[in-house]
Amino acid sequence: MSQTNVKEALMKTISGIQANPAMSNVVFRADTEWLEDVRCTARVRDFDPLFIDEPPELGGKDSAVNPVELVLVALGTCQEIMYSAYASVMDIPLDSVKVNARGYLDLKGLFGLDSEVPAGYKRITFETHIESPADDDSLRKLIETVESHCPVLDILARAQAVKGSAKVNGRELHSLQTSAA
Repeated sequence: MSQTNVKEALMKTISGIQANPAMSNVVFRADTEWLEDVRCTARVRDFDPLFIDEPPELGGKDSAVNPVELVLVALGTCQEIMYSAYASVMDIPLDSVKVNARGYLDLKGLFGLDSEVPAGYKRITFETHIESPADDDSLRKLIETVESHCPVLDILARAQAVKGSAKVNGRELHSLQTSAA
């Protein structure tokens, strides 16, 4: 899809939301299932299944990316998509956008060896590489716009309310609900 087509699609969606604000509320879904050992599969919309595994030191066969790597993939690709989208709307030419994301995790938290260490990432860093003939002021505005509107960056940077339940043999045995800080 060309930048022109991206801009047309986005402007149509924006106009639709302006005409009917309720259409801005969407739900994304993913259905996952454990297969064996630490290997799982995920289904999203009508796409082929996505497989998830762990490296050998975490009990896997290293046949696919792991969940915490998927978080980094989500961050990098969301940034790249937002650059493409906003650059098209702002008429800023882009030659390339690449993101290098790194997540720093202490396995003591994952294995419950230290109650002071979180199970997830302690910090995430990313570096975005942009190639564009646009002027620095336009690119600064684009960068600020992307970083303030990237959904995955927002999800990672802002506390989220999370609600879940565990059902055993069809009956709810546990529920979890956190509130946003």
